[in-house]
Amino acid sequence: MKIGIISGSHRADSQSAKIAGWIERSLSDRGLCDETWLYSLAGNPLPFWDEGVFEGTEAWEAIMGPLRDALNSCDAFVIVSPEWHGMAPAGLKNFFLLWPGSGELAHKPALLVSVSASQNGAYPIAELRMSSYKNSRICYLPEHVIVRKAAQCFNADPAENDPEHHEYLAGRMGYCLEMLREYGLAFQQIRASGKVSLETYPNGM
Repeated sequence: MKIGIISGSHRADSQSAKIAGWIERSLSDRGLCDETWLYSLAGNPLPFWDEGVFEGTEAWEAIMGPLRDALNSCDAFVIVSPEWHGMAPAGLKNFFLLWPGSGELAHKPALLVSVSASQNGAYPIAELRMSSYKNSRICYLPEHVIVRKAAQCFNADPAENDPEHHEYLAGRMGYCLEMLREYGLAFQQIRASGKVSLETYPNGM
């Protein structure tokens, strides 16, 4: 079992990256998978989508090839998104544009985690559930986690955490990661069934 974590913030030193790192360590410490893979969108490493993606141009393939291999090797994902002005970041939406009907994310479970500096955080969950799954075929868990007041939890120095706030969210996150593992095991059987046909139906309805 390999679980990939996508940190969706463009910022280099973000709360999303901090929480993605905590998730990666927690997966390993709990023995929930054999391997993890953390990919950060800090610094906008992916160009904005254009038709070269479909044409397989040399420039795009140099970017997409290694990333495609990494995504293909994962059995499940955690998608970490900050909330910026009530939206998921453009870079994260662009990430999902790059994998339409091609199978890298298809029929693989994913846990959504949103991150807010204040009391918000619901908008990226709703946005990604609505618009990022159709052609990628990623399968979001019914569970999700909204990390509010992100500066007060998941810090390396426990003295920087609000104890009650951190304890609740860490417990909730742990539960959701346990569920993600079970979904990951179950969905392996779906992908191995021979019933999935992205060639016949590459796009969702």
